[in-house]
Amino acid sequence: MPENLGNSIGLDAVQENLRKLVMAHYVEHCLTPEPGLASPTEEDAPARKRGAAKRKLDVSEPQVDCNAAEDQVVLCRAKFEEFIRRLRHKFGAQGVGINYGLLGNNLPPPDTVIRLLNSKNIKTVRIFEPDPNVLRALGNSGIEVVLGTLNEDLQQLAENPAFATQWVNTNVIPYVPAVKIRYISAGNEVILGPLAQFVAGAIQNLDIALKASNVSVPVSTAIQFDAIGQSFPPSSGAFKNDAVGAITPVVAFLVSKQYPILANVYPYFAYASDTVNIRLDYALGTASGPVVTDGPLLYSNLFDAMVDALYAALEKVGGPGLRIVVSETGWPSAGNGDVAVVPNTQVYVNNVLAHVKSAVGTPKRPGIPIETHIFALFNENLKPAGVEQNFGLYYPNMTEVYAVTF
Repeated sequence: MPENLGNSIGLDAVQENLRKLVMAHYVEHCLTPEPGLASPTEEDAPARKRGAAKRKLDVSEPQVDCNAAEDQVVLCRAKFEEFIRRLRHKFGAQGVGINYGLLGNNLPPPDTVIRLLNSKNIKTVRIFEPDPNVLRALGNSGIEVVLGTLNEDLQQLAENPAFATQWVNTNVIPYVPAVKIRYISAGNEVILGPLAQFVAGAIQNLDIALKASNVSVPVSTAIQFDAIGQSFPPSSGAFKNDAVGAITPVVAFLVSKQYPILANVYPYFAYASDTVNIRLDYALGTASGPVVTDGPLLYSNLFDAMVDALYAALEKVGGPGLRIVVSETGWPSAGNGDVAVVPNTQVYVNNVLAHVKSAVGTPKRPGIPIETHIFALFNENLKPAGVEQNFGLYYPNMTEVYAVTF
């Protein structure tokens, strides 16, 4: 957390966050302080200080003593981890995660997968549908989840608020707070196509249903980079005409709620489609210096250029302050000659992770961290043959395809 964060949060903002924590059951109202939270007297101060020191080391039961001026109650037994998570949502702290797809008939069971994620210090996972077995395995794991809806549910979610309520009651309420839901994504890569018209309505109805259940989770959608019609130079980024009508109301809603937009960003596909004009080192993130000059902005890697093209495109449809979460990025390890090979995959993924964790941001948004999710956890054999089956960090038997550090 930045050192000056405390100076940037006003008292009203802190009180509002605490109120939301109470509503979400992350902090409990207590009419009187617990014994350990009462002010020490002169005679027992040393003992209290020793106890406090011991309590400080016991982070499994963090407690917060906050006096609420309005109703003279004590906010105590705070689940501090959830408080920090809410602040991370508000201020966009950097993070990395992974996409956990299920399109394979030989994948390990979810509880085994969750143990693997924890062993590798992977603390955020994205799933594309609310699979009950995966959600149960995530319970009390400490791993946050980006929870997706099925694309085929978007029309009902948009047109039928009761269906959105049923979706929340079935796929969210039984699992929270044991399952930590970071975002809900209404569909994946549908901003171009017949389902695009339902995205904004689905997001809004899900948001209403969540709030009616006192669950505070940002709702968004994951857009594909193909929705961008102009991307070079990055400052000229603009959505395709076919996408503008669908993305504009989505952006307006996300801006009004201060929710991020999710975007799938693949330098691999850009490079593979134009190996003549795009350098491999630029796509992999290994260029020794700037490759693209865009006015005063210098780009040494294609990932930053694509993200900034998205920022520029969002500005043109009413989202100049909208935060981008990269919901997918990766590089296949097989399926396309000498481009999709393990060495390239390992270099790209480790480079993008190091870049994201450095929190340097992009040339257009310096110092703004880019939360990023690697695609994907496993090679999935029910996907189309070729590169689509070869994005995994692991084979289904959980041996590494390549080494990566989260």
